[in-house]
Amino acid sequence: MAKVFVIDVARCSGCYNCQLACKDEHVGNDWTPYAKPQPKIGQFWLKVQENVCGSLPKVKIHYIPKFCNHCTKAACMEACPNEAIYRREQDGLILIDPEKCQGCKACQTACPYDVIYFNEELKISQKCTGCAHLLDNGWSKPRCVDVCPTQTLRFGEEEELKDLIEGAEVLKPESGLGPKVYYRNIPGKFIAGTVYDPVEKDVVEGARCLLTSGSKTWDIVTDDFGDFWFKDLPIGVFNLVISAPGYEPKFFNDLKTSECINLGDIALEKK
Repeated sequence: MAKVFVIDVARCSGCYNCQLACKDEHVGNDWTPYAKPQPKIGQFWLKVQENVCGSLPKVKIHYIPKFCNHCTKAACMEACPNEAIYRREQDGLILIDPEKCQGCKACQTACPYDVIYFNEELKISQKCTGCAHLLDNGWSKPRCVDVCPTQTLRFGEEEELKDLIEGAEVLKPESGLGPKVYYRNIPGKFIAGTVYDPVEKDVVEGARCLLTSGSKTWDIVTDDFGDFWFKDLPIGVFNLVISAPGYEPKFFNDLKTSECINLGDIALEKK
């Protein structure tokens, strides 16, 4: 039976409990045959990535915990010339045998997720084990999942978590490796701004903001503060028209959402 991780990014508050618990579990502890001790510095078998999007005052932050994806087609396992990397039959976790690893770093080169580390002292490669040693001793979940206060991280049988997996996404799907870590609610890009009247020196409420990209349209109005936010946009090229009764329309063309866009304070001129 295959175990999977499901991570709801919308729930993550960036407390870093999971990252700290991983260090606590593995630094100074020898869990052979699954892992030798993790170094105190330089390795994060689970690392919380902070993503800052936009610019002040229009900024959004989200956090993505990243670790070994325990892939269905594990590139690291295929690349290892010493058969040191294997898949556990009972749960599908991908493990590096510290006794067989020769430190050739082929697995690091093969992994597209950059989640395999090299222990300079022991001369071996290391990564997340899914806390296999705890699972062997009756734990139902790894430490990172156990300490999460917001239930951002879930761990269990793929069939049991299928409702959560539906609609989720994986990192780097183009790799075709079949990762077993699924992410829900990763926010898309945004286009935002504040509309105001430079003569009245006041915001313009209810201004229509019409965003288009190809045949798709998004239509919203500014709020009580003159703000507008187009959220969860795909990466693409957009055109924006801002209009309000008694004002000349404002045009923004070829807005590229490779990054989030804060258009800042937008002045509307009266007709």
